Amino acid sequence: MKLEELRLIIKEGEGLTVEFKESYSPKINRDIVAFANTKGGYICLGVTDNGKIIGERLTNKLKAEINDLARKCEPSINIKKISLIDSVIVIEIEEGIDKPYSCSDGYFRRLDAVTQKMSQKEVRAIFRESEQISFEDLFSKDFSAADISLKKIKAFLQEAQTSYRISKNNLASFLSSLGIYKKGKINNAGVLMFASKVENFIPYSEIILAAFKGNDKRYIYDRKDVRDDLLTQLNEAITFIMKHLNVRSEIHGINRQDIYELPLDALREALVNAIVHRDYSMRGTSIYVEIYDNRVVIVNPGGLPSGITKANFGKESIRRNLIIADLFHRMGKVERIGSGIGKMISLMREADLKEPVFEMETFFRVIFYRDPKYSLKREGIEKAREKGLVEGLVENQKKILELVKNNPRISKKDLSKKIGISTTAIDKNIISLKKKNLLKRIGPAKGGYWEVIEGQNHSKQFKL
Repeated sequence: MKLEELRLIIKEGEGLTVEFKESYSPKINRDIVAFANTKGGYICLGVTDNGKIIGERLTNKLKAEINDLARKCEPSINIKKISLIDSVIVIEIEEGIDKPYSCSDGYFRRLDAVTQKMSQKEVRAIFRESEQISFEDLFSKDFSAADISLKKIKAFLQEAQTSYRISKNNLASFLSSLGIYKKGKINNAGVLMFASKVENFIPYSEIILAAFKGNDKRYIYDRKDVRDDLLTQLNEAITFIMKHLNVRSEIHGINRQDIYELPLDALREALVNAIVHRDYSMRGTSIYVEIYDNRVVIVNPGGLPSGITKANFGKESIRRNLIIADLFHRMGKVERIGSGIGKMISLMREADLKEPVFEMETFFRVIFYRDPKYSLKREGIEKAREKGLVEGLVENQKKILELVKNNPRISKKDLSKKIGISTTAIDKNIISLKKKNLLKRIGPAKGGYWEVIEGQNHSKQFKL
């Protein structure tokens, strides 16, 4: 490792393949075992957890002691290299070929940026999978550094709140530090995260977003297929969900807070879980986000990862895609200890909503049930349909009515921002609503307010 590479990994912080230690301790045998059982990596002695270099002295005696710790592991582990770089001792460990490895304290593995002791089930899972190469580790054919998007890498660095400046000159070192580049080749994890055109190399990695009228798939009224990198997939999915959820506004002090009918953090957790745990080797499949009147369903190909059962589901964490999980952890999208399932449950409870339902077979499903009070009452629907009002409204018009109900003095500019369409489009939809006798303006353009017409032509309980 060169000085520039060391500075890079210190700036990026701890992760799947990087561990910081302020000073030497014989307990680093746990980290040596963990790296050998996972993807290999670097132990940096003389660096604090927050990346401050305080230095450590390398002697022949210390070098011999570190190698002795590795030899006493079972099976014996060969340390690839021990170097002193800029007063930091860097211990390089390769991924082992005789997994699983153990030390005197037991079996350990890396999970995001943590060395974690393994349960017996996890140890057995490593035994079963030790001869298999995961899809994310496979090198992509015909893919080169020229196919990498610097724009997407910069977006990743921004999410990770890293000030490192990327360029063509340091690109290889950067990709290598993330575990996606080796000997001039990019693995599938790198393609899924940073390829300019992901669909050219992994065409079945898309996420499909769909909204339906009713509680089944007979009537679809909005759909978007996202064939792009995984961060873009996550952001597009969140935007799509926000577009189709009901929102209410509450005043806290002098501030108004928009509250979605389902907690966005719980949905975001489920989306990240789907991306991180998806089985990308299953061709012809996609992640699906399905929005119905009574529920939101998030589906990803691949059931429970090997080593996880229905009995220990939500209690233990095994990553199907370690590199992808690490990259999302660096962006602050994944909890260190894999507490996503518990977080989804607690967030739904806090919102006084039904706990999410998990189904786990060939596909993994998370079902979030919407609160019926946000839906139009059945008798209201029938009356409105008789007059052709509900079916006659486009989504943007429904959103205008809802926003006006929550804030009668809302401006056209604010409507435009919240709905995501131009002020000209807002004007056209308002004209249409006025013609349908659903909306009217009280008072002048400045100082007046909007009024949703209740009673005669549509239900007072009308909700989006």
